[in-house]
Amino acid sequence: MQPLELAYAGIARQVELIAAGEVSSRELVELYLGRIARHDPVLNAFRVVFAERALLEADQADSRRAAGAHRPLLGVPIAVKDDIDVSGEVTTYGTNAKQTPAAADAEVVRRLREAGAVIIGKTNVPEMTLWPFTETATFGVTRNPWDIQRSPGGSSGGSAAAVAAGLVGAALGSDGAGSIRIPAAWCGLFGLKPQRGRVSLAPRSRAWHGLSVNGVLTRRVADTALFHDVASGSAEVDADRPPAPDVPFAHAAATTPGRLRIAFSRKFPGLVLTKLDKQASRALDETVELLRSLGHDVAERDPEYGNDTIPNVIARYMRGAHDDVGALENPARLERRTRTFARLGGLIPQSFIDRSLAGEQALTARLNRVLEDHDFLITPAVAAPAPAVGALQARGALWTLNAVAGWVPYNGVWNLTGQPAASVPAGFSAEGMPLSVQIVAAAGREGPLLALAAQLEAARPWADRVPPQFS
Repeated sequence: MQPLELAYAGIARQVELIAAGEVSSRELVELYLGRIARHDPVLNAFRVVFAERALLEADQADSRRAAGAHRPLLGVPIAVKDDIDVSGEVTTYGTNAKQTPAAADAEVVRRLREAGAVIIGKTNVPEMTLWPFTETATFGVTRNPWDIQRSPGGSSGGSAAAVAAGLVGAALGSDGAGSIRIPAAWCGLFGLKPQRGRVSLAPRSRAWHGLSVNGVLTRRVADTALFHDVASGSAEVDADRPPAPDVPFAHAAATTPGRLRIAFSRKFPGLVLTKLDKQASRALDETVELLRSLGHDVAERDPEYGNDTIPNVIARYMRGAHDDVGALENPARLERRTRTFARLGGLIPQSFIDRSLAGEQALTARLNRVLEDHDFLITPAVAAPAPAVGALQARGALWTLNAVAGWVPYNGVWNLTGQPAASVPAGFSAEGMPLSVQIVAAAGREGPLLALAAQLEAARPWADRVPPQFS
């Protein structure tokens, strides 16, 4: 396999190649370290790279393989978003307001290491993971591999840029209001927000009052399925922990779905004032026609968003930011926009959060009426193209919040309900930028969602097209 092909092969294929002895873990890590050294000065996807440590872990993986060991991710490099703990490293959240290194790996990182993965580095995020663009005063601007004058999105922007540019095969992300799905959409990746509780948040607990979950960004559906077979489950007792899937996620992703009833909708949630980009609308139309050609019954049907959904998302998001900032060692070092946003979040009373949590079940039932007689809901993944780098530079907190709400109105709703949703690539714009749609599934139905996404991937392949500048 040629080096470029190997760099973009994805973790599922890389596992097979290492297990067969066709490539060593050291060779794969050296390939990625070379690509990072060459390309990351332009992209700024990585906050820190663990070069020496990764090579040592790769050698250990090769020794284990030579001794006959079998682990599901043995020797495969994976990157970690910089809001997830790696032992001995500061989890910066995109700021220099934190200084104390993590005492231990986060549970999801521990599971990856147990499965044999090599942790190659940590990826950049917007300050306190607040925004769908990745630009900070401390660590600089992260750029989109498809157009370096555009943002890769956020808050998992560094993870998305690294995977899209072939600097690593998969990267951990988190999603509190679209932070996996948004950068996946703008970088041409598959990005699944799993069911709340599916992947452990430990040592965090109910981040952003239940909005946030951990997951992964990958090029292929099979890569995401493999990750979730390894990473799903919680060591801690967790009221949000969903039942284990009936079949492994990798098996589900390899299973052809039967004929499905699928709803689609362009409708914005209540109180959102924006316009849907014409090419994003075209991507939805073409996906609907593709689904029909695959034998599915597809009809337009809007969710019952109401006018209370977005206020509930924003309240938990802003109060969560306030709580996170309150736990920092040096909050005075934060950017002014971040300090203002957190201060405004502090004005949201705990009683409102309590009412939001108490009403979650009823709100979820209303939003899911569309799924009572449909297997899935399809929407645009984002309403606007990837923004220009610096588009909101020096803007205040409320200006920024209002602007980004119009870019990405379709995502946070499903964080409120906690159910699975994924960004699935859907072609390219006239400018050569990735397009995407969002698939929403009922609670706990990641497996069927993976099966449908894999069917779309087979019918309209996306992973073999790579950003020209990084080929």
